[in-house]
Amino acid sequence: MHGIRKLLKTAAFAASVGGVALVATSASAEIVCNRWHDCWRVPARVAYPANVGVVWYPNTWAGYNAPRYHYYATVPAGRGYYYRGHWRHW
Repeated sequence: MHGIRKLLKTAAFAASVGGVALVATSASAEIVCNRWHDCWRVPARVAYPANVGVVWYPNTWAGYNAPRYHYYATVPAGRGYYYRGHWRHW
């Protein structure tokens, strides 16, 4: 009986760890940079106007730390993009 109880506890722990990993993975966001070197995170891909010239990078991309990029950690609510440091809604 003790062996079954230990097995069930181990299985429950493994399932909870797996569930947390799945939530963390699904909550990740991609990084978008535009032609003016403004970068920000987005929760999902959307179609940006062609003149913005966005480039998509994975969540793990660290290139936005380069001196030529301007990374904005906060993004205003609603659809939009950064233009030379200012958020533009559309």
